[in-house]
Amino acid sequence: MSIYDSRGRIFNIQRFSIHDGPGIRTIVFLKGCFLRCAWCCNPESQEYDIQTMTEGGKIKTVGRDVTVSELMDEILADMPYYRRSGGGVTLSGGEMLAQHKFARDLLRACKEAGLHTAVESTAYAPFDKIEELLPYIDLYLMDIKHMDSKKHKEYTGVPNHLILENARKIAESGAKLVIRTPVIPGFNDKREDIKAISDFAKTLPGVSEHHLLPYHRLGQDKYAGLGRVYAMQGIEPPSHEKMEYLLSVAQESGLRCQIGG
Repeated sequence: MSIYDSRGRIFNIQRFSIHDGPGIRTIVFLKGCFLRCAWCCNPESQEYDIQTMTEGGKIKTVGRDVTVSELMDEILADMPYYRRSGGGVTLSGGEMLAQHKFARDLLRACKEAGLHTAVESTAYAPFDKIEELLPYIDLYLMDIKHMDSKKHKEYTGVPNHLILENARKIAESGAKLVIRTPVIPGFNDKREDIKAISDFAKTLPGVSEHHLLPYHRLGQDKYAGLGRVYAMQGIEPPSHEKMEYLLSVAQESGLRCQIGG
């Protein structure tokens, strides 16, 4: 079967993004995730199944099945913008590794078209699945949320051992790896939390950047739309001053650090 016939399930395509990689990008959001982060801003991404969600008083279907060929038609429509800006395509989710074969084929098709490719990923999967994708990834944006495995499991549903092991393996493969940390009040917003992550990132071969992503509540209304309770109700986003302080903590590692990414 041709890679262009490969079929997967997505729930959104965001065009003209200037985040999650260089230049102007198209972000493809894949359905399915192994984690259940309490603050997830895309709760409709977690289940692989096609769902219905109430949004703005209207019921919408979340999820559709597409082929790589169909997606490439949409992606390549913006080729002039990628070329002018040095942009490309980013796979997000959910967790794109939950559909690793489809992700691999889509990334390969993007590379064959001459596009820059990036992925947003927790790397929570057997490394052999990640390894299949690495030849087609120009930039791996990897979340490391906490160094304490018990606390990681409390807030995300899974321990962090596999994530940390895979971070090292990805770095050792020579892939361009950027570490990102969503800063969540009450979870990882203390000095020692951020310092531990930055210090770990510093030990990864070739890793030079650590991005801090401030918690926001943009996705909380989706929980009600899915008939779910938002676990972070009442939690305020970190202040600008708090983020600047945590940035200074991360910078002690010697890495290039920034807020947002």
